Amino acid sequence: MTDPGPPPSPDDDDALVRPYVLTSGRQHASGAQLTMISVVVASTTEAAEPNSLEPEQLSILRLCHAPMSVAELAARLDLPVAVVKILVADLATRGQVHTRNPQENPARREMLEAVLDGIQRL
Repeated sequence: MTDPGPPPSPDDDDALVRPYVLTSGRQHASGAQLTMISVVVASTTEAAEPNSLEPEQLSILRLCHAPMSVAELAARLDLPVAVVKILVADLATRGQVHTRNPQENPARREMLEAVLDGIQRL
């Protein structure tokens, strides 16, 4: 007979259910197309209604008085990036945050490729 191991901890179930509840079961953000390096800033024009927001969304608003990336928000909130993207997209739809995606600079890419080619020729 094999040992089944320790009984599952109630915290293990919470770790799986909590992100599902926070996002209302959604797996993708609607509206804003966010990446890990998208920058989020709290809007100064829209006041947060504490009763209509999740505690995590209120934390996002507090953290984003200065520009912060989605990845950094996820790390500070100890949440998966996918969950933070959905929460931020919801806040952006409500006008409570502004988001900005980094723009790819084609000239910079060409320069980096030229440097890489030069290094490979050495």
